[in-house]
Amino acid sequence: MDIFIERETLIRALCFLGVLAGMAVWEILAPRRKLTVSKPLRWASNLGLTGLNVIAVRGVLPATAVGAAVVAERLGWGLLNRIAAPDWLAVVATVVVLDLVIYLQHVLFHAVPALWRLHMVHHADLDFDVTTGARFHTIEILLSMGVKTAAVLLLGAPAAGVVLFEILLNATAMFNHSNVRLPGKLDRVLRLVIVTPDMHRVHHSVVRREANSNFGFQLTWWDRLLGTYRDQPAAGHLGMRIGLSQFRDAKIGRLDRMLLLPFVGRAGGYAMGEKED
Repeated sequence: MDIFIERETLIRALCFLGVLAGMAVWEILAPRRKLTVSKPLRWASNLGLTGLNVIAVRGVLPATAVGAAVVAERLGWGLLNRIAAPDWLAVVATVVVLDLVIYLQHVLFHAVPALWRLHMVHHADLDFDVTTGARFHTIEILLSMGVKTAAVLLLGAPAAGVVLFEILLNATAMFNHSNVRLPGKLDRVLRLVIVTPDMHRVHHSVVRREANSNFGFQLTWWDRLLGTYRDQPAAGHLGMRIGLSQFRDAKIGRLDRMLLLPFVGRAGGYAMGEKED
């Protein structure tokens, strides 16, 4: 287990590349929708932003969420370090609680106009495929890591549980953002627990009420329990438009444009509780 934690970066990188490659092949073999923008252009920009975010997190933050878990365990901080929970239960609790935290954070990024401006970068993608799952503004990534670190310290999450959560979060984010076709029956069964591509695609609809639903990245429970679940888009998955109504030019997907978007782009009335432009 110690080796698992010590080699966290390598393990996460290998899992990321493996899932990315697997979903990319699946998208070629069984695509759900026809893409509208040049894939090389989108992939270069989306993955370029991902690489920049990795560098920013490692360079700006003194410790990752895993590092915070190690510190919390040594100092006895957090709920799980105060109770005699079995190791396996602590790991499971960590995955479930952190998933709820990410769900609530996601809702917050839609509810607060200033945060929505950062999150627009994710939603402004005119297509929906595996790289969309890694397309987030650098400032949003840094804020998200701060939220996760605080949650880890308060929970007293074990490092192994945090590593497992991060791997699952990355893997499921790429899965549920993928442009892949699943049999209807399988989709219905999977989405009882796991967010599927058809479920999350609704969240990327150009229709505001649909974009403000299905916030889960990993588990579907929070959307169902808290009233943000939407089963299908009104126009159907083949008829729905992806992205934001105020950004329909493919040039918005360039790396430099994505970095500037929160500061120069129009919010478009998509933030929850905000009037339409």
